[in-house]
Formats: sequence, structure tokens, C-alpha cells
Amino acid sequence: MDFAFDARTEELRAKLLAFMDEYVYPAEAVAHEQRAQLASPWDTPAVVEELKAEARRQGLWNLFLPDAQYGAGLTNLQYAPLAEITGRSPQLAPTALNCAAPDTGNMEVLSQFGDDAHKKQWLEPLLAGEIRSAFAMTEPEVASSDATNITTLIERDGDEYVITGRKWYISGAMNPDCKIFIVMGKTDPEGPDIRRQQSMVLVPRDTPGLEVRRAMQVYGYEDHYHGGHAEVVFDQVRVPVSNLIGEEGGGFAIAQARLGPGRIHHCMRLIGMAERAIELMCKRAVARTAFGKPLAQQGVVQEWIADARVAVEQLRLLVLKTAWLMDTVGNKGAHTEIQSIKISTPRTVVDIIDRAVQLHGAGGVSQDFPLAELWAAARTLRLADGPDEVHQRSLARRELKKYL
Repeated sequence: MDFAFDARTEELRAKLLAFMDEYVYPAEAVAHEQRAQLASPWDTPAVVEELKAEARRQGLWNLFLPDAQYGAGLTNLQYAPLAEITGRSPQLAPTALNCAAPDTGNMEVLSQFGDDAHKKQWLEPLLAGEIRSAFAMTEPEVASSDATNITTLIERDGDEYVITGRKWYISGAMNPDCKIFIVMGKTDPEGPDIRRQQSMVLVPRDTPGLEVRRAMQVYGYEDHYHGGHAEVVFDQVRVPVSNLIGEEGGGFAIAQARLGPGRIHHCMRLIGMAERAIELMCKRAVARTAFGKPLAQQGVVQEWIADARVAVEQLRLLVLKTAWLMDTVGNKGAHTEIQSIKISTPRTVVDIIDRAVQLHGAGGVSQDFPLAELWAAARTLRLADGPDEVHQRSLARRELKKYL
């Protein structure tokens, strides 16, 4: 097995690492200061647009899309180490490269399942970074970890669909640049196949009856850089039948196609978050003295750092294997590995960041270091794209099936 990155990946890694050092890390404090001066906390700081322009100039743009017609044409294996680097500054770097969720998943849906009109109106401006988007699936009244539970109705009325329902934690919806929603609801709620009841439709933000009601907090954070996570109400929202993505009854399958890459992208970035936490741990350990000697000489601190390094190396290998399998045998063939990384990566990275917080004392929970936000983001990913327990259930059933 050859673990070396190919020439193109190495070239992009070098460019991206330099971009992070020269532009992204210095912009973190600038973005924080600029946001405090904005008329609305949901507006985009000027430095973010400057980062986007520079990233595009350097060819560090749409790296996530494997379809060369729309993106960089990288394989999952090539993209993995690049996504890891962006995870070191998850608030700025993915957006700077036009590689931020939920836009990435929405662009993949539009590129794979959208028709020519959908691509012209919505995919092209998304690829250009001119607009943002949201994916509306999760609902507050049902266990949305089982997508067949969703209750939002998409009813045919002549040449229109009428959408009625309430969604929440709709990422990106608070951003004023969010112009389009991909909405998942039921077009055939009484259908015999529970996985053919759902469909997806495109709903422009300015459609009458669509109300972005409030921002949902995540461990007290509103996640402004991400465009927030909103509660959204659809009250008799009407869109043309032509806004259907794919076919009626295809929503569940489209969602699964969307979630596979989304899950591995999150895990790639999580490894970068863990690396940032280890770096901060080491810097803190050599700079602080307690009980007569540097923290770096305290046995418990050494154990934390050593265990974190071992864990990250293990996770990276599993993520790279998963990426390779997705490239070679497809998402279905990599199903076990996708679930494995979705279970193990957030859980382990949360623990690493928590140790880093502990090592920083009061600073670890403050706004003076990125650790508190990193922890909240990592902990949330134990719920997003399906909670741990759903993946554990599915993975265990697959393992047990061999013996039944």
C-alpha cells in the first residue's frame, strides 16, 4: 500500500498551507473585529470576501467537487488532506474556498440531479460563490434521525407544488446571501414504500409563505460564519412543478447520495480541528509553569498529547481508506467505513479538544482561543448527518448479519 499523496495533491497541499499561513490565520482576528461593526451579525465581513477572491485567484476553489465540469475534479482521496487543512480554521477556510456546508452538498445535488434550468439559475451562482443556500430536512416535531418520519407536505395543485411544514436547524438560512432552499417533504405520505414517499423541491428564499423565523443556537453559539441554523416555516408555499429535483419519490435516495460525501467531508475537517487543538496544547504546555515546572514536563499533560497524536493518526488512516473506497467501489461499497468514521471521528476529536480546553484553563472556555467553538462544532457533529446511535445500529446489524 502506497500512502504517499500524488503530485497534484502535494501541489495543492503546499499552496493551501501557504494560503492558510499568509491569509486565513491572520484574518481570524480581523473577521471577529469586522463582525462586531456590522449592521447585522449575519452579514459577511469584508475580509471573508477578500479571502474568497484570493483563493479563487490561486485556484483553490470548489476543490470538493469531483466532477471536473463543475469543480476541481479531485477524487475523495485527493480532497481529504485538503479538507483536513481547512478544518484548522473551520469558520473561515471552507467558506474562503467555496467548500463550506451546506452549499457543498447542495451543489452536488444540483450537479447530479438538477436539470439544465436548475443548474443555470442556482448551481452556477453557487459555484461562483455569489449566493449561499440551505438544505431543509430536519424537523422539531419528529425524530429526524429517521428521515422517513418527516411530516412536511409537498402537495400537487395543478402546475404547482404547495409546501406546508416546519423545519429547524436549517444551516445557512440566516445568511442574507442564502437565496435558495432545497426542501425535503412528502409528496406521497400514504405510499406503501416509506422510502419513496419523499421528494425534494427548490424554494427561492423570497417565495411568499417562507418565513425564516429565528436563529437556533448551538451550545450558545449562533454560528454566524456558517450562516446560522434557523427555524423555518413553510406556510402554503407555492413553487412551480418544474422546481422538483429529480423525480417524485426520489427524495430519500437523493438525501442518501448527498449525505455520504457530506459525512466524510466533516470527518476530514474534524482531523484538522484536532490538529489545531494539539498544536495549541503543545504551545500552551511549553509556555506555562505550574508547581515548579513547565506543564510540558507534567506526566498527565504528556499523556494527553501522546494519546491525541495516536488517535489522530488512527483516524486519518481510516478516513483515507474510506475516501479511497468511495473512489474505487462507490459510496455503497464504502458504507461500513463511512459509518465507522462518522461514529469514531467526532467522538475522538471532542475528547482531544476537551483536553486542550482543560490545559488552557479559563482561557480554554473563553473567546480568546478557538477551542470552545471548536469543541461545540465537533460535539454537534455527533448529531448532524445522523446521530452516533443510528450509525451504530446500522453498523451492528451489518456485522451481525454475517452470523444469522
